[in-house]
Amino acid sequence: MITKEIIKRLPKVELHHHLDGAVRPSTIIELAEKNNIDLPENEPEKLADWFHRGADRKNLALYLEGFGVVLQVMQTEEALTRIARENLEDLAEHNVAYAEIRFAPELCVEGGLNLESVVEAVLTGLKEGKEKTGVSFGLILCAMRDRQNSLEIAELAVSFRTKGVVGFDIAGDEHGHPPKKHLEAFHYIQNRNFNITIHAGEAFGVESIWQSIQVCGAHRIGHGTRLLEDMSIKGTHIERMGTLSHFIRDRRIPLEVCLSSNVQTGAAESIDEHPFIIFYRNNFRVLLCSDNPLMSNTTITNEHIIAAEHYHLDISDFEKLTINAMKSAFAHYDERVRIIYDVLKPGFKRIKEEIHHID
Repeated sequence: MITKEIIKRLPKVELHHHLDGAVRPSTIIELAEKNNIDLPENEPEKLADWFHRGADRKNLALYLEGFGVVLQVMQTEEALTRIARENLEDLAEHNVAYAEIRFAPELCVEGGLNLESVVEAVLTGLKEGKEKTGVSFGLILCAMRDRQNSLEIAELAVSFRTKGVVGFDIAGDEHGHPPKKHLEAFHYIQNRNFNITIHAGEAFGVESIWQSIQVCGAHRIGHGTRLLEDMSIKGTHIERMGTLSHFIRDRRIPLEVCLSSNVQTGAAESIDEHPFIIFYRNNFRVLLCSDNPLMSNTTITNEHIIAAEHYHLDISDFEKLTINAMKSAFAHYDERVRIIYDVLKPGFKRIKEEIHHID
């Protein structure tokens, strides 16, 4: 078992990280005071505990309730820029080399901003964060699956593709809102040679994963936990796979796994019963992600620690997971190669040599 300190020092890649799910409690309080917004708690630790308790109710819809509080303070350019910058600063503390941050711009227009101003403010903050920390980034724009304007958000994403936006997603409660209802938006993205990731297989079954890939053209799947229903399992060995599982593994379609949040939303009964280790040991391309650090009381480092403690992963496993994550990023090929060979591989080699020297 490698130590928590070593795990924190490992280079990392984060591909499923929500902007509004990773705001510092102290920042929420400061912005709320500035804008006369009432909060359920007014001390950082107590507010953090409030979010944690609210998220851990084994239901995705209940898990999402806390976002309504956070979004109240994300309605000005100043706030959005600050929150985006702090997101990268916090990821840098965990040695993240590359991160894809996602959010829904339409949830940040209650204060009078238009969609373009919202995206520009977030990109400004991310660029400031990169300049300060060296963390490379891509921004993913989410449409809300219970709304009817997904094409507008898809067009918005493509219009910012040369300014830092790298992909398109739909988010929100899966029940009653299948991805195929947003087919026009996904076809628009496909026709513009752009990137798609879709939340699927979290609160709804294999059908949502199939739709996301075969109907909507997803290049990655957010969560994908329910893919387990397309398999027969003995221990960690897959005895039989359905055609969808074969297709996902054969085509190396990445699954953005978020261990803590999957248990909190009820997508998995427990960490030990989470299908991550089944997917990983059977050569699916799985990625470790934090999802919503504020709600889930986690970090990308903590998700690695959980994997080490529950699944007995070692440094070589984490190197494989991290390089697979970078291969799966929506950054351009030359950027992916640069980070793998100039940052990730040297970082892992250095730590392996340190451990070997200590041993």
